[in-house]
Parts: sequence; structure tokens; C-alpha cells
Amino acid sequence: GQVIRELVENDRTIGGLTPECAKKAAEVYKIFVKGDLVETNARTAEMTKLTENAFRDVNIAFANELSLICDRLNINVWELIALANRHPRVNILNPGAGVGGHCIAVDPWFIVNKTPDLARMVNTAREVNDNKPKWVVSKIEEAVAKLGDLGRKPKVALLGLAFKPDIDDLRESPAIEIAQLVGENDQVELLLVEPNVHELPKKIQKGELVQLEEALKSADVVAILVGHKQFKEQDFGSLNNVIDAVGII
Repeated sequence: GQVIRELVENDRTIGGLTPECAKKAAEVYKIFVKGDLVETNARTAEMTKLTENAFRDVNIAFANELSLICDRLNINVWELIALANRHPRVNILNPGAGVGGHCIAVDPWFIVNKTPDLARMVNTAREVNDNKPKWVVSKIEEAVAKLGDLGRKPKVALLGLAFKPDIDDLRESPAIEIAQLVGENDQVELLLVEPNVHELPKKIQKGELVQLEEALKSADVVAILVGHKQFKEQDFGSLNNVIDAVGII
């Protein structure tokens, strides 16, 4: 429901091909928008939208890269970020399984495409975030390998398929990519938990959509990919092989 509230309350950058166009567009927006309406040209307005999402992508990439570094150095990244954020001018975001959605995971590429020789940081951030799902899959594979021979296919449960918590939107979701990659391994049985959808998307060729309780009861390896409220309320203390990509535990 946030999109409806933000449609009314958020400030708007209005970009017109001419100043008169911007003024006319602002008059339409004034009918329902309570936020400020800032008029500019069309090119700047478009770049504003891309910049907002590229800024978020770069900041998420910093957190995701920290999670990789801390894993190698045997440091708890969640504790590290909490301590670093005690500095009054530091506000590091939390890492996750990657970046999804139809804006943040897409918009920075427009900047890179237009100025590939200059948009080095934006491009690197995209690469960091695009590679995070593959890193999560590698951690799942390590956990499966440590199980040894069970006399059957090990069961892997992936918790969450949406691109962010408590929604049913699967667009560009890193959890979907993780499910696809894990599903390529014929030696595992894949259990998928997404409390906000009733059927799996067609792009997932392997795996069974199950309830959280069933997954936790039967899975040999559990990977938490999205911070849904149902998962935050769950006690994972009795489980041995849990990969927490979003810092719930």
C-alpha cells in the first residue's frame, strides 16, 4: 500500500520539453499531490529518477560487498554494520541476497549505457549486486556438501521469493535467480517458501511451493533470502544448517 501513499505525499520532479510543458504537467499533478512539485527540463528529470535508484544501488552494493569481505575474514557483518553506524555520519545499509525490483536493478544500466567510460562506480555496483545471488548459491552448495551421504537427495529450503519483504512482487528478484540456480542441481530436492504467492512463476522449472512449517521440518539446509515478517517471527535456533542472507537471525 505504500505506492498509493507515496503517490500523494512524495515530492515530484516535473520535466517538460519546454518550461510551459513543465508548468502544464505540474498543474495536473497539483490535483492530487501534496508534496512539492519542482519543475525542470525533461532530460534532468529523467536523470533524477535514474540517479535516485543508482544512489540506492551503490549504497546497497557497499553493504553487499562488506558481507563478502566479512565472510572471508570471519567477521559478523551485522555486528560490524551496527557498530560502524554508531558514528554520527555513517549509515550503512543492511546486505541482502542481491537487488531486485523494476527500478533499482534496472535504472543504473541506463546511465552505464549512455556513459560507459565515466559510470565506473555505477557499473561496479551493478556487478556487485548482480553477483550476490551467485555467492549465496555457493554458500548453499557448501552447506549441502558438508552433509555427506544421506542415502537420499538432500532437501534445500529457500525462504522468500519476492524482491523485498512482505510483498508479492517477484520482478527481478535475486531470490528467483537463486532458486533457478539451485534447481539446476539434480542432486537436491528444492522446497520453496513464499507466503505472499499461491503459485510459482513459470521461470522456476524445479521446486515445490510449500508452507514454512513443512519446509523447516523436512529441510536439511535452509536459506533465508527475504526478510518477510513470518520469517522474523520464526525461531531458527533448533536448525543446524541455516544460511541467513538478510540478517534475521
